[in-house]
Amino acid sequence: MNHIVLKKTEGYSRDTVDGAIRRLLEPLGGMGAFVKPGERVLLKPNLLSAKPPEAAVTTNPEVLRAVIGMVREVGALPVVGDSPGVGRLRRVAEKSGILQVLEETGTELVEFDEPLQVDGAGFFRRFELARPYLEADRVINLPKLKTHGMMTMTCAVKNLFGAVVGAGKIAWHLRAGEDRDLFARMLLEIYLLRKPDLNIVDAIVAMEGDGPSSGDPRNVGLLIAGVNPVAVDVIAAEILKIPKRLLYVERAAEKMALAGVDRSTIQVSGYPLDTAQVSDFKLPPLSDVQFGLPRFLARHIRHYFTAYPYPIAEKCRLCGICRDACPPGAMEIRDGSLFIDYQKCIRCFCCRELCPDHALGVREGRLLRIMKKYI
Repeated sequence: MNHIVLKKTEGYSRDTVDGAIRRLLEPLGGMGAFVKPGERVLLKPNLLSAKPPEAAVTTNPEVLRAVIGMVREVGALPVVGDSPGVGRLRRVAEKSGILQVLEETGTELVEFDEPLQVDGAGFFRRFELARPYLEADRVINLPKLKTHGMMTMTCAVKNLFGAVVGAGKIAWHLRAGEDRDLFARMLLEIYLLRKPDLNIVDAIVAMEGDGPSSGDPRNVGLLIAGVNPVAVDVIAAEILKIPKRLLYVERAAEKMALAGVDRSTIQVSGYPLDTAQVSDFKLPPLSDVQFGLPRFLARHIRHYFTAYPYPIAEKCRLCGICRDACPPGAMEIRDGSLFIDYQKCIRCFCCRELCPDHALGVREGRLLRIMKKYI
């Protein structure tokens, strides 16, 4: 059985979070069940971009502080690392409140700037992942529970995409981002290459709506822990009442017959799941309804069957972050405006994910709006 523990937790005061995580891990054997004295333990939070903690974009710093303390109590050495979607790691850590915690606790911030090539064991033949991630004795995954414009939800599995170094993320979006099922499989194959030893999800304040960076904070009041990130994601989605047809990672895990995806193999304890469930959690716009059309046909008519990003002129500062990050190079700035070539656009929504000013909206294709009434 895959054991997932829930702990009702309100607010981010230091004592509240520390006590809650200790009680969260007790049914799993405590921190000592996952790390041993002398081990180097990589803590992998969600450090997507330079946003303050109250924006609910990044893992809350008090969650990280508590885990650092517990790892040290066991006699292990905690370090913190990630590869942000936009901006330098130190700047993102500073803005999110993480850097202050690291300085106060004397914890090293590790750059994910050196990739190691590893052979894949599935559909994808090779990956380049960060050396500190691959070489750590233990990895503790600390995701933030949020919606995601491409994957619907980002939690334990998706957070491991941060092990891909810098511009490598753009390459993967370009290679697999046009097919959400394929992209989900890629995420799962990254997970299988280096499984985290423990997952602790910050769902005290989650993000709903236009996640993972432009949505709204939503109080969920939970911490979630488990060993298997697939099982963690299954329960997280159940808490948010997300239909399986929108859960690309879960669907891909079923096709791959991965452990943890079968609900009957998951035991939940610590807090009643039915009580933990959230009503009316806002999901991102339904983004893709192509109904198995042949690729050559889908390319020509996808504008009508998909949602797509568009620039909000009054918010756009023409900073060029979205243009530079766009995997297929579908964006350009000319004549004082941002333009998107929708024939090139693969609908990965990286532009919206990384825009610091929430200056990209979503429009639904004409046929998508009609078909939403029937699906």
